Amino acid sequence: MKRFFMAAVATMLALVTASAVVAAEKSYTLSSPDGRVGAIVSVGDKLTYAVTFDGKRVVAPSQIALRLADGEVLGEGDRLQKAKSASVDRVVKPQFYFRTEIADRYNALTLSFREGYSVEFRAYDEGITYRFATSRKSDYTVENEVAEFRFSEPAKVWLAYNNLTGEKNDRYMTSFENTYTHCAVSEVDASQLAFSPVLVECGDVKVCIAESDVEAYPGMFLCNTSGENALTGHFAPLPRRTEEGGHNKLQGLVRERESFIANCKAERTMPWRIVLVTDDDRTLAANDMVYRLASPSRVEDTSWIRPGKVAWEWWNYWGLNGVDFVTGVNTPTYKAYIDFAAKNNIEYVILDEGWAVKYANDLMQIVPEIDLPELVKYAEERSVGLILWAGYNAFNRDIEGICAHYSKLGIKGFKIDFMDRDDAAMVDFHYRVAEAAARHKMLVDFHGTYKPTGLNRTYPNIINFEAVFGLEQMKWSKPSVNHVEYDVTMPFIRMLAGPIDYTQGAMRNASKRNYRPVSHEAMSQGTRCHQLAEYVVFFSPLSMLCDSPSQYEREPESLRYIAKIPTTWDETVVLDGKVGEYIVTARRSGSTWYVGALTSWTPREMTIDLSPILGESGKFKADIYRDGANAAERASDYRFEKIEVPAERKLQIKMAPGGGFVAVISKQ
Repeated sequence: MKRFFMAAVATMLALVTASAVVAAEKSYTLSSPDGRVGAIVSVGDKLTYAVTFDGKRVVAPSQIALRLADGEVLGEGDRLQKAKSASVDRVVKPQFYFRTEIADRYNALTLSFREGYSVEFRAYDEGITYRFATSRKSDYTVENEVAEFRFSEPAKVWLAYNNLTGEKNDRYMTSFENTYTHCAVSEVDASQLAFSPVLVECGDVKVCIAESDVEAYPGMFLCNTSGENALTGHFAPLPRRTEEGGHNKLQGLVRERESFIANCKAERTMPWRIVLVTDDDRTLAANDMVYRLASPSRVEDTSWIRPGKVAWEWWNYWGLNGVDFVTGVNTPTYKAYIDFAAKNNIEYVILDEGWAVKYANDLMQIVPEIDLPELVKYAEERSVGLILWAGYNAFNRDIEGICAHYSKLGIKGFKIDFMDRDDAAMVDFHYRVAEAAARHKMLVDFHGTYKPTGLNRTYPNIINFEAVFGLEQMKWSKPSVNHVEYDVTMPFIRMLAGPIDYTQGAMRNASKRNYRPVSHEAMSQGTRCHQLAEYVVFFSPLSMLCDSPSQYEREPESLRYIAKIPTTWDETVVLDGKVGEYIVTARRSGSTWYVGALTSWTPREMTIDLSPILGESGKFKADIYRDGANAAERASDYRFEKIEVPAERKLQIKMAPGGGFVAVISKQ
């Protein structure tokens, strides 16, 4: 009887406790300014959020938390102190971007907890964002972060796995370059990590997962180890021991990692987690949420920063014809590239890998074939700037000394390569480089790096990033690699994170059956107009001309177009598009509109409606570059013509397999 009584009391206590927990759980709703996007945030045993679109739940309740090394978990069973709401409507004026104004409109909910932290949620018309912030008494260590993305119905996903270059002993080492896999979320390879952004299809609604303002913290991979209809954030542990190695000993290979991901200051904000939601693919390709959420510029004077185009030698293997010297990494070759740049008003020439002594990892040791002071003088006399390629290890040895020395010499910037990680130590390297380069008035193009997370807003001298399966892949990729499909997929996913160092501009163009990898005389997949349109569709403030001066001089119409096209823009409108199939992008510089269209290997006839950019009144003329009648077989075949834009503002276009289209439109 006594045993029964005790059991009954225990049961009653359990029910009371459970009731108290349920009663203690609180839910908050948050809606976007246009009312289409919503968030439901629940505080109880766990902190969760859900996302709705047009009243339909697309992201099911998903947990978020920070697990600290001392065993404390921020986001589990904590005591809510207060909830504060706010509405913001302001304008962000970006620098060196694809529009001159960004409308920053959102509704916010900030939950503050007695344990010394808060979580801010924002509802934008484009989606939901959140981030943790701490105000603790002492510094702390984050063992791991919980970032769940659970979907309300069976979903499919476009994602890129990080397995392209990773060493077997370090799954976090990757060039962040791969084509996209399209599969059910539940079928994501459990042994793999995918790098963000990723794009999830929830019926007719698409959800894009990204991040912004990643500082003193690792970047976010995504994985699915459970086989559920969900993705989970995964973060590289902090390196404990690294050594030089990899390509030409340029990389920092991690041999041991800690059991935690980041050491954190007592007061700080964490990266923004972004969940974009849309039923219109076009909105993804011109999305600027990553830039908008990044920390504002820390560079007071940006007048010296000069975006532009770059004559580049590595892709075309220093490929000059008709000269009386052997081309390669030598002074005469670079003078010829400088002459080409000056003649065509191209702002920069890059000296890629080879100008510094191989294996030395010392950027002060220059090969004897290069007279760098002479080249700087020669370039300055012709109003051309020089940019130097640099490997990670060599640059990391003396960031301040290298920037000071080469700035004084007259070098305009660096293309830094082979970082191939995004753990907190490597993220810190990017910020240290950005700050030092800004002080010495130098541009930086991060190649061999992780995707941008807004660093180009915080340090506008960080002018470009790779983290893209760019045209260099065509030097060695098998014909089975579908680069053309990638070109009409990446703008909706990777490019919303920020600019891309894709290196377009090939003059040797190949149809699907004619393409083959040729390292020293490389070609592109797709048509000539596909390459020309990439200068509009792809956003690259520092944009390469990948082919050789000799090739361009044989193609004066293509060269004239490439040499004149801007690399930053006043306005951008995506007129049409569907992930993996095609895209039509319009960008304005001054009073001139550039319209670029790309298609997959599926030929396409379509009507482009220009009224959203041109309005109904006025007369306009256009320079047109379109695929030639034989472009399906001879991919370099194209037609150039001048037309008057029809009064009804509609252009009928026809693109060959792997084709493209360009219109340069100005008012008569």
